[in-house]
Amino acid sequence: MLSEIALYGAIETGLIYGLVAFGIYLSFRVLDFPDLTVDGSFPLGAAVAAILIINGVNPWLATGAAILAGMAAGAVTALLNVKLNILNLLASILTMIALYSVNLRIMGRPNVALLGEETVLTPWYDLGMKYHLVPVVLFAIITVVCLFLLWRFMKSETGLAMRATGANARMARAQGIATGAMVVLGVALSNGLVGLAGALFAQSQGAADVTMGVGVIVIGLASLIGGEAMITPSSVFRALLACVVGAILYRLAIAFALNANFMGLQAQDLNLITAVLVTLAIVLPGARNSLVSRLSRNKA
Repeated sequence: MLSEIALYGAIETGLIYGLVAFGIYLSFRVLDFPDLTVDGSFPLGAAVAAILIINGVNPWLATGAAILAGMAAGAVTALLNVKLNILNLLASILTMIALYSVNLRIMGRPNVALLGEETVLTPWYDLGMKYHLVPVVLFAIITVVCLFLLWRFMKSETGLAMRATGANARMARAQGIATGAMVVLGVALSNGLVGLAGALFAQSQGAADVTMGVGVIVIGLASLIGGEAMITPSSVFRALLACVVGAILYRLAIAFALNANFMGLQAQDLNLITAVLVTLAIVLPGARNSLVSRLSRNKA
């Protein structure tokens, strides 16, 4: 069984990766744009927020700057694709590689500690809640606000144009939609959300590290696909809700696997567990649909 601290810790991290899943939903599902920039924009958000915080900038302003930095990284990837006609996957890989050096340049060293610094969490510890419950409450509020804003955006005229671009770019252009601008905006927003997640993660963990983005794309995809297996994304709201549910369940599954003594798993097995969970998330929905179809045929 999970301890109370492990349970809240898994939910806290799941809420942060829910923001990453929002970003991946925008790029992969809405725009059909395979974007690996997130492995670089996640630590970018952490690096920008950490450096500004240790230099005395208000934590909320530092977090806002992290969002803008993530958006800039996403815009670079999209412009490489739209303006220079570089394959979208290759453009994102180029940006991701470049961001490793950018993040080192921003921090000046491989990692920056935030212990003792004021963060967005600091005022919340004075409200009398349990120490390990504070990040869960704050991150839940931030995630719900982002979910609502993203839902409203996707139902707006610009959001509908973006969805049309991802569904059929040629038809969207025929309707007068500037598809290139939609791609730039969508990928920028996607990485802005990832930058926000990185900033919150650094403030939650008390440090920013240049390698903290390794595997974030896999975690985000696992959250997205796993959530869609649990909640059918028949609408934008349900798709966004699936991102959060999938991220939390993913982290709970990781925490349970690492804390289940009978399984004999240790921290170094994290990547193995991740690979297994992603495989299950991809395979199970198809197996479930196949089973349902077979049962329907037998009844007929």
